[in-house]
Amino acid sequence: AGVRPSGRRRHRPGPPGPAGVRLRWLGNNGWEISFGDPDRPTTILIDPWITRFPTGTYTPKGADPATPLSVDTALIDSLRLRADQILVTHGHYDHLSDVPYLAARTGATVLGTETHANLLAALGAPEDQLSMVHGGEYLQFDGYTVQVINSLHSMTGPRSKVPFPGTRPGSPPPRPRVISDLVEGGTLAYLITVGDKLSILDSGGANYDARHLTGLTPDVLLLQPGGASVPDYVPRLLDVLDHPPYVVPTHWDDFDHPLNEPARDWGGLAELEAAVHRADPEARFLRLDHLESFTF
Repeated sequence: AGVRPSGRRRHRPGPPGPAGVRLRWLGNNGWEISFGDPDRPTTILIDPWITRFPTGTYTPKGADPATPLSVDTALIDSLRLRADQILVTHGHYDHLSDVPYLAARTGATVLGTETHANLLAALGAPEDQLSMVHGGEYLQFDGYTVQVINSLHSMTGPRSKVPFPGTRPGSPPPRPRVISDLVEGGTLAYLITVGDKLSILDSGGANYDARHLTGLTPDVLLLQPGGASVPDYVPRLLDVLDHPPYVVPTHWDDFDHPLNEPARDWGGLAELEAAVHRADPEARFLRLDHLESFTF
C-alpha cells in the first residue's frame, strides 16, 4: 500500500497547475488540499487550527500548561472553509482544538486515533463523524486515496520528551479546559494521493519511523523544522522517501501571532531549508505564507 503504481511518473518541479491540486497553508500544521470541480472542489483539511490563542510556546518559558482553550468561531467562519475529510495528526491544542467546530460546521469525516476521537467527542464534535484509525489503513474515496501511517511526535528538551504526553482510551474524558488536557495520544502521518496525478505526505511531527515510510514516494513532502533528537533527520527522511521533488515547510511559524499577519519564523526555518538543499540540491523548497496557496 502506498508504493507508486507501475508506470506512474513522478511529478517534477515546473509551472504550477498541471495536476490541478491546490495546497493552501492555514498556519502551523494546518493545510487545505483541494481538487476536482472548481465550483465544489473535494477538500481535505489537515490539523486546521485557525484560532491561534496565545500560549507562549516559542518564548523562553515555553507554553503555559494552564492556558485556557478557546475557539474563535467568527474567525473560523470568515475563512468559509469546507471539508470532506479532516485528518488529525495528533491531539495537541495547536492541532485539534478547532476541529470539533469545523467538523460540525462542514459535516466532514474526521480521522484520528482513539485518543483523538475521545478528545474530540469531549469537546463536542459530532460522534457519528469520527472515524477511529490506528495506522496502516489505506482508504479509497472518490478520485483519491488516504493512507494512514504510524508516525512519531518530536521529542524535545535535554531528556528528549514528548510535550503533553499520554492517551485517553475507552470513553471520552471530561471536557478539556486547558491546553495540557489535550494530550498527544499517538501521532499519525497521512499520504493523500489524487488519482495518478499527485501525492502529498504530512509526516505528522518532527520525527518519523522509517520502517513505516519505506516504499512511499510522495511528490510533495510537508516537513517540519526541528528533529534535533533524530539522527540525520532530513537526509535520512529524503532518502527513505526517494527524494520528493517538492519539500514544503510546515509548523515553522510562531502561532502566538494571528493568521492574518505574515508568518513569523520561530527559528527553525533557515536550518531546515539548508538541510534540504544539502541533502538534495534538486528538490524545490517551496515556502508558503499564511493563507497562501500553490497549485501543482
